[in-house]
Amino acid sequence: MKNRWYFCIASLVCIALSACHATQNNEIAPVNDKIADLNTEVVYPIDQRYIRTPDGANALDLETPLRCNVNWETQQLILTLPINNSAFRLERLGINDKLPRFEVTGFTFETMPAEKALYKLTKEAGIKLVAKDAPYASLSGDNLKGEFSDVIGMITEAADIYYSYDSKNKVMTLQRRADLMLYVPHSRPLILAFLDVLRGSGITDMTTNWADYSIQFNADMELKNKITTLINYFESNPNLVAYDVSVFKIYPHDGCDVEWKNLLDAFHFGSITTAQTGVIGRVLTTTNDISLENLRHFLGKSADIVSVSEGKFVVPNLWLSRFDIGKCGKMKCPESEMSVLAEASVEKGNYINTDITLENTQGQITQFNVRNKLGENFMIIGLPNELFGQKKPRSETVIFVVPRLIRTLKTNETIKNKI
Repeated sequence: MKNRWYFCIASLVCIALSACHATQNNEIAPVNDKIADLNTEVVYPIDQRYIRTPDGANALDLETPLRCNVNWETQQLILTLPINNSAFRLERLGINDKLPRFEVTGFTFETMPAEKALYKLTKEAGIKLVAKDAPYASLSGDNLKGEFSDVIGMITEAADIYYSYDSKNKVMTLQRRADLMLYVPHSRPLILAFLDVLRGSGITDMTTNWADYSIQFNADMELKNKITTLINYFESNPNLVAYDVSVFKIYPHDGCDVEWKNLLDAFHFGSITTAQTGVIGRVLTTTNDISLENLRHFLGKSADIVSVSEGKFVVPNLWLSRFDIGKCGKMKCPESEMSVLAEASVEKGNYINTDITLENTQGQITQFNVRNKLGENFMIIGLPNELFGQKKPRSETVIFVVPRLIRTLKTNETIKNKI
């Protein structure tokens, strides 16, 4: 019995020694070195969420000198703008060689997606077809005839798609969107107008070259046709409406509502011409007696004023444009996520009709239709700062707007001063 105990104990000792020996053999030397060296810096995995472009770099905007520079002292209410229409140019980017020349006769197809109809047509020409984002709209064609490029153009235009051709590899590519380059006359108000129209159409990713006054963007066929219509529109010497905008917050000293009715005592009767109520806020149209300077002076008696943004945007007559307040505002300011969308029309007697909408990333905030004479201003009041996530009760955001008129005049001369 005693010998058995000795044998068991010896066996356990051997197993323990073997385990220790195995552990020692499996250890990796570099790990031991790290543990031994207490001065070695431990490297942890990097959290990719914190690797991003700093806000200071993102805030750089080449539009700022033009967009965010408003002279409230001497405002030119009517500006005549010479425009050389031959400077307008809208081009497709990328490879788009000429199609081979031959005649198409009697090409017929019944209710099929455009890419299938084009496959039938290009297969006969020995061209490989690539449809990047098919399926496209279904079409029918009866006895189509004409030059190959014309028939291709008819089908792609009817389906609202682009085509490009690589003659070297004999490949035709179909897609819903394409990269475009728009060249405009060397006029600062005009390029701002086109930028604002593109933003009003939902295009936010654009590259502007301020040396040659060109704008690069990606668009579907509907937007391309819209821009072409706008270019043609300048043949008729249209009017543009420029809006100078100031956005600021007010914090009443006593924590009560701002007494806007006191404006009626501070300024003579008739200085406020109309007052409309929206879903949120009110819009007042005023004469020039109520300027931005004396409005801020009036409000400063009972409230602290904090500037948010100040800038301008341009709207071609009967078009929709967009001004993003954050472009001329402070970084990380809650109101900087707000945008002003305006559709303007100029009526007889220099009346300006403006459909103005305020929206943020959550959707529409409020909307007004404002009709004012040239020389009158309007301001949106009563926008609670709670809309922008601020907890200060009774505080408001105010938007003060001065509309100006730009009359265009066609010229054959090169515009050199970039007015």
